Amino acid sequence: MDAPGRARREARIATFVGLASLASAMGIGRFAFTPLFPLMQDSAGITLAQASWIASANYLGYLVGAVASYVAAVKAPLAARWGLVVVAASTLLTAFADTVARWVVLRLVAGAASAFVLIGASAWALALLARSQRLRWSGWVFAGVGVGICLAGLTALVVASVGASARWAWVGLGVLAAAVAALGWRAFATMDAAVRPARPRGLGALDAASWTLILCYGIFGFGYILPATFIPAVARAIVADPRVFAWAWPLFGFAAAVSTIAVSHLARHAKPGAAAGCSFIVMALGVFLPAVGTGLGTLCLSAICVGGSFMVATMACLQQAQRVAGDASGGLIAAMTAAFALGQAVGPLTVTAAAPLREAIARPSAVAAALLLVAGIALLWCEGRTARK
Repeated sequence: MDAPGRARREARIATFVGLASLASAMGIGRFAFTPLFPLMQDSAGITLAQASWIASANYLGYLVGAVASYVAAVKAPLAARWGLVVVAASTLLTAFADTVARWVVLRLVAGAASAFVLIGASAWALALLARSQRLRWSGWVFAGVGVGICLAGLTALVVASVGASARWAWVGLGVLAAAVAALGWRAFATMDAAVRPARPRGLGALDAASWTLILCYGIFGFGYILPATFIPAVARAIVADPRVFAWAWPLFGFAAAVSTIAVSHLARHAKPGAAAGCSFIVMALGVFLPAVGTGLGTLCLSAICVGGSFMVATMACLQQAQRVAGDASGGLIAAMTAAFALGQAVGPLTVTAAAPLREAIARPSAVAAALLLVAGIALLWCEGRTARK
């Protein structure tokens, strides 16, 4: 096979494996609990307060994983390989856990593993696509998050529709995660992306552009997590039929997958800083909607706005990190991911269990929307200042 043919094949494998890895890590390791929470309310009697702690444990695990990846300077393929294995194992074990404490521990472990996969798989895939001059395919890689969310949501929908318990959904998702781990094992082991490990350089080594990204990415984590945690549960409070409320999460995932692909093709010449700023503003609208509206239509619009912007924001911010830090982007991405994880770990804990769910998320949603709006404007201002130089 000639050099162009090898490059094309390498890019296709990187895109597919990257997509599948992010689908497993994020759709299952990170967000599986979101569509399964309403089912676990019915089958296990989980309360809103318990759900908040389970969700926050997962997000705290994500923070631990991001920091560990940064400090340990794990090579990207190695982080992705073993992270996928741990996501699969922890998801399968969750199916057989029967106490809140065990769910908290297992979701914390899954969150940590998902951070390793996101950092490792995205750095690996982007480096291979850049080497083959097909970085425009990155939208397909990040569409994996939306694909995973959609699959997790559809799994919950099927399980709820047949009247089965949430345990079977966890089993199905665990088997799917195991299949992805097996799929990616060889690719990560044999395809060298020449990604430099994230090595701790000290906070003083970060310039103003890096700090802006880190701060805005942390606000992003806090801002989007409320709808990303509670949309299916709020939908259930509006319409009790699982054949209706369970569609909220697949809609969120579908919007995430389509938006990343569409933006990567239609706005390929847009600066990543500008794309991130615009997506933050759209996300702010989606986060604000549940604070002022209580209908199912408002909730669906929120799912479309947040789902359709949060992966565009992720993709654009990670591309901006590569633009700012170059070959050393792994370290900046790890620092950004840590800030993001800290923000999203705090988010669910701002929801009080003393009020009905729709009322409990109203004030935190308004605050989150305001912060996202400010961060979006800041990113646009920084991009404009860069363009004028």
